[in-house]
Amino acid sequence: MYAWGRIALISGIAATASLAALAESVVTPDTVTFPSADQKTTLTGYVFRPPHRGTERLPAVVMMHGRAGAYSSLADGTYDATTLSKRHKFWGETLAREGYLAILVDGFGPRGYPHGFPQHSYGDRPPELDETTVRPLDAYGALAYLRTRPDVDPKAIALLGWSNGGSATLAAMAADTPALPQASVETGFRGALAFYPACALKGKFDDGYLPYAPVRVFIGAADEEVSPKRCEDLVEKSEMKGGDIKISVYPGATHDFDDPGRKRASVDANADAVSDAVPKALRFLGERLR
Repeated sequence: MYAWGRIALISGIAATASLAALAESVVTPDTVTFPSADQKTTLTGYVFRPPHRGTERLPAVVMMHGRAGAYSSLADGTYDATTLSKRHKFWGETLAREGYLAILVDGFGPRGYPHGFPQHSYGDRPPELDETTVRPLDAYGALAYLRTRPDVDPKAIALLGWSNGGSATLAAMAADTPALPQASVETGFRGALAFYPACALKGKFDDGYLPYAPVRVFIGAADEEVSPKRCEDLVEKSEMKGGDIKISVYPGATHDFDDPGRKRASVDANADAVSDAVPKALRFLGERLR
């Protein structure tokens, strides 16, 4: 068994369940469509709902995929709810088991890039996928959509992103984000989680930034795609501005440390990072949304 087999999650998930086992679940999320706040793109979303839900409105989480897109590398041209990546299935199902309605936003497929992009391709990505100007609009499109659903509490919605989606999450949470005029916890997200984001953010926040709601960042010290130091600097400068933003840096952990696939799951440092980051993330969501 891989190192992740020893990880136990908190409240609502069986203590013996491993991430790998959860990721292999056969649950298929609902597929929905809704407009991005860019007013020109119809996005695809995949909705994970709690297995046993009453009539009460649920807290919700918007999930933003990274540069590889929403789907498995083995999708082989089939890009739908059946071919989502293991990480996205794991998180969607985990959040659903915790009582949240979770929606994964595919912002690449509707724009012609369902397969995503390989490592070190940053300079080749088209401007219509910009993580500081466009993808935040997708996050707020999902927020607006969720607020139309009768099963969602419109005042209890958080944002979660990975890698490029984590960068979009950081940009979306800026108090002066153009994606949401007069952004606040009343009009926007109640909080956000950014897993291993690239924190350069095209120079927009070199002096730090002020998020309008609490933000938590998780990153591996051995990340081979983005700079942990740059993220630490961003958080430090942002804290000095009075921002409620904190970072957890995990020794030896790599990029995609929460990916249940063989490559990442076999790294002990990644398992250690997940065993700390997942409960922290769930506690944060509980504090912000319950």
